[in-house]
Amino acid sequence: MKMVVGLGNPGSQYEKTKHNIGFMVIDAIADAVTHTPWREDMKALVCTFTLDGEKIMLVKPQTFMNASGEAVGPLMRYYKLDPSDVFCVYDDMDLPVGKIRIRPNGSAGGHNGIKSLLAHIGSDGFPHFRFGIGRPLPQWTVIDHVLAPFPEDQQEKVNDGIAAMAKAVLGTLEVGIDKGMNLYNPKRRAPRR
Repeated sequence: MKMVVGLGNPGSQYEKTKHNIGFMVIDAIADAVTHTPWREDMKALVCTFTLDGEKIMLVKPQTFMNASGEAVGPLMRYYKLDPSDVFCVYDDMDLPVGKIRIRPNGSAGGHNGIKSLLAHIGSDGFPHFRFGIGRPLPQWTVIDHVLAPFPEDQQEKVNDGIAAMAKAVLGTLEVGIDKGMNLYNPKRRAPRR
């Protein structure tokens, strides 16, 4: 069994904000598969589907971002999953809007949702699926930035990124993290001579 966790904040006021990109990707994956009805389980909304004979659980923690680990840690232990079975999708200010990057593990990089996961999972060995939201405007704080919706002129990049990330998660579930990184991480262009 594998678990795909999208990080975000519950409540309609947060629905379209940059910090909720994890939830948006989970919803896109759910739209692409046939899954069980959503239900509440251990401070999260969860549903399951089967991919190549393996059960996959989609998870949207309902704890608010900074306490995401309070939902993910207990679910992981209850279903006896290793950290490497927990795919985490979240927003990243260090990537341009709509860009995606997959890593087999990693630090929180200042992301409070990931800090909470690290604390409750007890390891950084869970695959990170990072989704670029860009940097704040010069006069904006980080909080202003992550809790604001994407501007209209970025919406196409965001929609393309959500589709790409949903495809990358499903593809990586099928082929494994190493092949997934090769297939779905942006390719570096060779320098011109």
